Amino acid sequence: MIIESAEEQDIGRIKEIYRSAFPENEHELVATLACKLLVEETEPEILSLIAKTNDTIMGHVAFSPVRIENNQNCKAYILAPLAVDSGYQKQIIGSSLIKQGLEILTDDGIHLVFVYGDPEFYGRFGFRTDTASEFNAPYDLEYPFGWQATVLKEWTQKNTPAAVSCVSSLSNPDLW
Repeated sequence: MIIESAEEQDIGRIKEIYRSAFPENEHELVATLACKLLVEETEPEILSLIAKTNDTIMGHVAFSPVRIENNQNCKAYILAPLAVDSGYQKQIIGSSLIKQGLEILTDDGIHLVFVYGDPEFYGRFGFRTDTASEFNAPYDLEYPFGWQATVLKEWTQKNTPAAVSCVSSLSNPDLW
């Protein structure tokens, strides 16, 4: 398995992956998000990774920058979305994508990464609800226990509580 940066030419396959991995009532919303993040221009850049073998893309993850109110010196990202094609699940592909993304962000000097998802799954990668509790999610959450964060690197002048804001593709209350 190879993990590499996703390219615009991968959009069709990425969309298929999300349609395969998510329930019918939400797969279009999440597939659209993944594709929008792939082409959205931000500063710093969105990290979009694919896992593939024999030229078949099996999974995708995106990490996009967030801003934290009154914490300008904190470089932070959010992991969203993540999917592995249903035919390739239970093969550590999603875990490998997350680990690779966190390694890249650590090497880039990122301080904090958020996620909104299953604490049991994301806890394996260092995400904790107590770490995120000092930071307000961009929108009201249907499942507040899913708001988590992991510290990759400590930063000075931590000001909390603080609100988190996302890139435009993630600025949709239906996603939260």
